[in-house]
Amino acid sequence: MGKWFPRLYDTLMEPLERKKFREIRKNLLQNVEGKVLEIGSGTGFNFPFYQQAQKVIAIEPEPLMRDQSLPRATKANVPIEVILADAEELPFPADTFDAVVGTLVLCTIPNPSKALKEIRRVCKPEGQVLFFEHVRLNHPVLGRLQDLLTPIWKHLCDGCHLNRNTLELIRQAGFKVVHVERYYNELFLVIKTLNDK
Repeated sequence: MGKWFPRLYDTLMEPLERKKFREIRKNLLQNVEGKVLEIGSGTGFNFPFYQQAQKVIAIEPEPLMRDQSLPRATKANVPIEVILADAEELPFPADTFDAVVGTLVLCTIPNPSKALKEIRRVCKPEGQVLFFEHVRLNHPVLGRLQDLLTPIWKHLCDGCHLNRNTLELIRQAGFKVVHVERYYNELFLVIKTLNDK
C-alpha cells in the first residue's frame, strides 16, 4: 500500500464518520462482551465504542495505520492491544475469542473466504461475529457501475473492492446470520452473526 492512503484515511473518512458511521459503530460495539478480536482495525475508529469487553485484541496488517491507532487504544475504556497480523492467517489458537468484529474491512482482504474461515476457527462456538461492511448493490445500473469502477478503486484505495457480495460470502462461510441492518439504500450493511459450529 502507498503511504498516502493510511496518512489520509482519517481525513477522508471523517465526513462519513461524523454523519452516521460513529452512531453505527457505537450501536454495534457498545455491548460486545468477553475477549474480542477486531480484524483490520485500521486507525482505531472503533476503539472508543467498546464498553463491555474484557479485552480487545485488534489486528492490523499495515504498520502505519497500526501506529496511528495506538493513541485511540490508549484512551479506550477497555484494554486494547494492537498487533500486526493478517486476517487470512490469524496467530491465535482455535476457540480463543468470545466475539469477533470487522468493520469496513472484508472489502480489502485479498481472500475474504480464507479470512472468514480463520475467524470461524478462532471464535468460540456460538460466539458473536459482527460486521459493518459496504456491499455490491442489487441494482442493474448501480451494481454494474460498481463492477466497472472496482479495478481503479482497488488501485487507489488499498485493494478495496466496491462490488463484493459480502453478506453471501459470510453465509457461505457457515455463519448463522441473525440480523441485518441496511443503510444508505443498502450500500452499507450491519451483519450480526453467530459462529454456528
